[in-house]
Amino acid sequence: MSNQKRPERHRPVQGVSGSPTGKQAGPRARGLDGFFRISERGSTVEREVRGGVVTFFTMAYIVVLNPIILGFVQDGDGQFLGGGAEPNLPAIAAGTALVAGLMTILMGVVANYPLALATGLGLNAFVAFAIATQATWADAMGLVVLEGVIILALVLTGFRTAVFHAVPAQLKVAISVGIGLFIALIGFVDAGFVRRQPDEANTTVPVQLGVGGELQGWPVLVFAVGLVLVIALWVRRVRGAIFVSIVVTTVLAILVEAVASIGPMFGDDGAFNPKGWGLTVPAWPDSIVDKPDFGTLGEFNLFGSFSADKFGLIGALLLVFTLLLADFFDTMGTMTAIGAEAGLLDKEGTPPHTQRILVVDSIAAAAGGAAGVSSNTSYIESASGVGEGARTGLASVVTGLLFLLTIFFAPLVAIIPSEAAVPALVLVGFLMMQQVKGIDWDDLEIAIPAFLTIVLMPFTYSITVGIGAGFLAYVLIKLVKGKSSQIHGLMWVVAALFVVFFAINPITHWIA
Repeated sequence: MSNQKRPERHRPVQGVSGSPTGKQAGPRARGLDGFFRISERGSTVEREVRGGVVTFFTMAYIVVLNPIILGFVQDGDGQFLGGGAEPNLPAIAAGTALVAGLMTILMGVVANYPLALATGLGLNAFVAFAIATQATWADAMGLVVLEGVIILALVLTGFRTAVFHAVPAQLKVAISVGIGLFIALIGFVDAGFVRRQPDEANTTVPVQLGVGGELQGWPVLVFAVGLVLVIALWVRRVRGAIFVSIVVTTVLAILVEAVASIGPMFGDDGAFNPKGWGLTVPAWPDSIVDKPDFGTLGEFNLFGSFSADKFGLIGALLLVFTLLLADFFDTMGTMTAIGAEAGLLDKEGTPPHTQRILVVDSIAAAAGGAAGVSSNTSYIESASGVGEGARTGLASVVTGLLFLLTIFFAPLVAIIPSEAAVPALVLVGFLMMQQVKGIDWDDLEIAIPAFLTIVLMPFTYSITVGIGAGFLAYVLIKLVKGKSSQIHGLMWVVAALFVVFFAINPITHWIA
C-alpha cells in the first residue's frame, strides 16, 4: 500500500462565489469535479468515492439493526410492522435501505455535503415502544410523517436556519466535540469493549471494561485488532486507512467465526452469550442476492393517533413535539460536526448550503414515516468518510447507491460485524475531539455550557440532551450575570422549548 499525505484539514476562506473553500477561486471545472466542486474543496474523485464507501460500511449496520428494533414489537392491535401476526424483518430491512439510499443521494446532489442519512436510532425505539404499542404501526408512522412536514415548514420559513445562526460559535464547537466523544463511546459499546454493569452487581459504577471488568471473547479481540490496525495505518498516513481496516478486520472475523463457532450474543431462543458477536455473525452467506420485499411502504395513518381512544389531541401533539425537538437539534449538531471535521465551516461555524441540508433532512424525516421505517435523519457516522477524505456530496451519492444495492445484496452486507466497523468511530471521535482547543476555557460564560454539552452527550447517550443542557446553561449564566441583552431572541425560545423537553414526562402526566 503506497503512502499518501492525508488531506489537509484547512480552515475555509471565502472564495469569489462566497462559499467556503480551501482554495482561491479559479476557472470553473466541469463534469463531476465542477458539479460537486471537488477540486475547489481540496479533494479528488478517488477520495470522495473511498469516503462514500467507508461511510456506508460504518452505517450498514442500520439495515440489520432497525428491523430488530422495530420488527419484534406488536402494536396496540397485536400486529407487527409490515402487517400480519409474525415479524416481517426482510420488509423492514428493504424499506430501511431504500429510504436511506434515496435520501442520502438527495443530500449529495441537492446540498453537496458529505452527509448520509438513515433511520434515526433512539427515535425508532421511541416510535416502537412509546407510540406503536398504544396505537397501531400506521398511526405511529403517521405521527412521524406529520413531524417531518412540520419541521420542513420550519425550514422553509427560515426558523430552523435562524436558530442555527443564533447559537454562539463556541457552543457549536462544543457540540462537535461532544458528538466526537459520543460516537467513540458508541464504538466501544458496540464492540463489547465497554459494557453496562449488570443490575444484580449492586454497584454504583454504571459501566465497566468488558465482561466482569475483563476483556473476554474473540469478538472483542477482533475489535482490538481493528483499532490497532486503523491507528497504525492512520499515523502512517496510509491511503484508505479506515477502509482497509474494515475490510481486513471483517476477513479476520469471518476466519475466527469459522474456526471457533462463537455465535451471536443473543440467540434465537433468548439465550445470552456475553462472548458472542454483538449484532452480525460474520460468515459467508449461502446466497449473495435476495429478492426485496417492500411491505412497509405507504403504511401510515396521518391523524390516527389523534383519536380519543388512543392519545387524543394533546397527547398526540406532545409526541410530535418530542420527535420534532430530537430531529431539530440532532441534525444541527451532526452537520456542524461533519463540517468542522471537513474544514467546510465559515468563521461563524456555519456549513455551506445550510438551508438545503436542513430541507433534505426534513424531507427524510417524513419519507421514513411514509415508508414505515421511522424517521430518517443525518448520521454522525458520516464523519468516518470525512476522515477518509470526503469533502463533497459525491461521497453521499456513493453511500446512497451502496444502500440501494443493499436492497438486493443484503446477505453480503450482513457479513460485516459491528466489531469490524466501529474502530473507525473511535478514530473519528479522536479527530473531532481535537476541536476542543477552539473553546475559551477561561471564559466561564461559555466554558460551563460547553462542558455540559460535551459530557452529557456520551453520559446520556443523546445528542439532544447535551445540546439542551448547554443551551439552558448559557441562557441561565447570561441571565444571572445581568447580560440578558446579549442573548439572541431565538435562544430564549429554544431554551423554553428545552424546558418543556426535559419536563415532558410530568407535563404529560399532569395533562392526563
